[in-house]
Amino acid sequence: MSLPAPLPTGTPVSPHGPAWLRSPVGLGRATAALLGLVVATDLFAIRADRTMYDVASALVDGRTGEGIRRKADHADSLYSAAGYAQTGALLATVVVFLVWFHRARINAEVFDPFGHGKSRAWTFWGWFVPVLNLWRPRRIMLDIWDASAPRGARVSHGLVNVWWALWLIALAADRASMTEHRHAGTPLEIQHAAGQTMFADATDIAAALLAILVVLRLTRMQNEKALRGPAAAAV
Repeated sequence: MSLPAPLPTGTPVSPHGPAWLRSPVGLGRATAALLGLVVATDLFAIRADRTMYDVASALVDGRTGEGIRRKADHADSLYSAAGYAQTGALLATVVVFLVWFHRARINAEVFDPFGHGKSRAWTFWGWFVPVLNLWRPRRIMLDIWDASAPRGARVSHGLVNVWWALWLIALAADRASMTEHRHAGTPLEIQHAAGQTMFADATDIAAALLAILVVLRLTRMQNEKALRGPAAAAV
């Protein structure tokens, strides 16, 4: 007669490697601030888009002259400046957001080592691998969200889902506006491209504002759970 297998003892080992808690507050605030900068540059871009739209509309209506040429030069300058500002703000935000996202994931592994279906590496690569980037970051975010919730509580995914939907819409709108602007040659085509770009910038603002709420909410959940001590983090 065989003896029953011994029950496992000791602390379970995380399948994703050692995990340790660090405060996400500083990174969360920095990420939210940079997302605010993205909103500011998008607002500036909408002003540039509107200027370009107005000049193109004047040309469509047949208006010409020195005044229109000056306005066209001003519109080009604004459009170029807005592009540089948006690119700089986006690059800085991406770097800090990814650092915050990785930190939030490691913290979440402390709270729940077995609640994550993907490895830590996907907190970075998930945003850049084509096709997978349409859903994998959201799945990772939801795993982090659930692990960071108060013990025994079920938190709504509504905020994350709305943010992700707006993010996908903003991506699609931005690609469409870039394509239309690249092929615009006539004043009417430039007018349409400027209108499409305004829509893309507006959806990007909405997505960035929702991202700020997601970052601040998750940062607060993790900080509060960590402050409650090991009993609150146990699963």
